[in-house]
Amino acid sequence: MPGRTVSTTVTTTDASFAVSAARSADLEAQIAEHPGDFRVLTGDRPTGALHLGHYFGTLANRVRLQRAGVEVFVVIADYQVITDRDSVGHLSRNLGELLLDYLAAGIDPDTATVFAHSAIPALNQLMLPFLSLVTAAELRRNPTVKAESEATGERSMSGLLLTYPVHQAADILFCHGNLVPVGRDQLPHVETTRLIARRFNERYAGGAVVFGEPDALLTDAPVLLGTDGTKMSKSRGNAIELRSTEDETAALIRRAKTDAHRTITYDPVDRPEVASLLLTAAMCTDADPVDFADSIGSRGAGALKALVTEAVNEYFRPLRRRRIDLAGDPEHLRAVLARGNARANEIANDTLDDVRHVMDMTY
Repeated sequence: MPGRTVSTTVTTTDASFAVSAARSADLEAQIAEHPGDFRVLTGDRPTGALHLGHYFGTLANRVRLQRAGVEVFVVIADYQVITDRDSVGHLSRNLGELLLDYLAAGIDPDTATVFAHSAIPALNQLMLPFLSLVTAAELRRNPTVKAESEATGERSMSGLLLTYPVHQAADILFCHGNLVPVGRDQLPHVETTRLIARRFNERYAGGAVVFGEPDALLTDAPVLLGTDGTKMSKSRGNAIELRSTEDETAALIRRAKTDAHRTITYDPVDRPEVASLLLTAAMCTDADPVDFADSIGSRGAGALKALVTEAVNEYFRPLRRRRIDLAGDPEHLRAVLARGNARANEIANDTLDDVRHVMDMTY
């Protein structure tokens, strides 16, 4: 019933968020001391090249964790492209662009495992027993399922979209990931994964721990606005992509929406577009957006955009050079993905064997 909190509810209250935030702070301390104790699962849908919002929101954090000594698994979630779409689009090309972005940003394939969803049959086979552990009502309550369903308008929800949280649970649990970097809006997915792990252990394993319950590592990811003043998004065409040239970046920033006030101030509430540009420059220079605003003063939006352009191009210049070099060696890219797929398959097969054993399915 509305407003009632029970153990299977997958909504994030202020109280549960506070608990998650405290737990994340403790986890960061543990990572600093014993990074080898953690295995991260994270990833993206290959629907296009990544942009600045992706980089500062998730990608830079993955690189940070990897460099700290955490084992990182990155799934290119190609099956999830069709959760809410009628076609796969340019899937092979998009997958390649995504892989280029990962490697150029610093994901090291010698220590990280980058793999494609569709290339790991045993991972996807885990969906069947996992689906038996959740109800349709629990899936429909998931905020992402609800939001994505509403975004499709008149289109009926696909079965794949409805089971999206279980697919994510399989992604995390197949490799026994114990750490999932998420923002607040993604906490319900981790709670669903924890619920599935707990129920599997109770119902099918007689209480033995086959799957541990992963922890959410909350990321303080900034929301960067696109050039039209809405959230930066691949689908809206308002994003500065990591692969953009310096001239393309300058052109995109020149047309970015601001406001009529000439004096530049950092005011995320009343001046969100200006604040987002200041925040972008600040993140590229490890500075304070308020200081940037003060340095511009009354010189207006033109000076602001020039400063942001310089900051972005300077920060991403090495990444873009690496990306160009990597794009010139397609055999290396294929080898990276093949190696990641092979490792993920080995782990998934072992996990599925364990599942079959505890479920008495070893015929």
